[in-house]
Amino acid sequence: MKLIIGLGNPGKKYALTRHNMGFLVLDALAEKEGISIAGKKFDSCVGGGTVAGAKVILAKPQIFMNLSGIASGKLVHFFRIDIVDVIIVHDDLDFSLGDVRIKVGGGDGGHKGLRSIIDHLNSPDFVRIRLGIDQPAPKRTAESYVLERFSGEEMKQLPHTIEAACEAISEVIASGTQTAMNKCNVRVTKNLNQEV
Repeated sequence: MKLIIGLGNPGKKYALTRHNMGFLVLDALAEKEGISIAGKKFDSCVGGGTVAGAKVILAKPQIFMNLSGIASGKLVHFFRIDIVDVIIVHDDLDFSLGDVRIKVGGGDGGHKGLRSIIDHLNSPDFVRIRLGIDQPAPKRTAESYVLERFSGEEMKQLPHTIEAACEAISEVIASGTQTAMNKCNVRVTKNLNQEV
């Protein structure tokens, strides 16, 4: 069984902010696979079903991002999920909007939700589906940037990114992480004529 956790902040206020990419992907995956994630347990919205022929649990922690590890730890403990079967879907400042990257293990990269999960799972060795959201402009703080809503232009790109992330999750489950990384770690190429 795989546990797929999308990271975000609960409430309408944060629904279309950059920090809620994990929620957006999980909602899309649930709709695609016919899974309801309306159940409430372990500080999360939870639902069970099948993705790529494997049993999965989808979860969206409903405590704020920086405390995501509390909910994640409860889910892993209750369902007895091995760390290698945990998939965390989250936003990432290190990649351009539209980039979807798969990674196993590593640090938190300054992402407080990941830091909380690593602390509560006592291991960094889970699978990450990293969703690029670009860097903030100079003199902008990361904290304010990630809590902003997507711009109109960014909203046009969003469905493609979400679909690519759903495909990456399915590929991890169907083919294993290494094969999925080789197939899905695609970086968006920016226009080389664009002024910097």
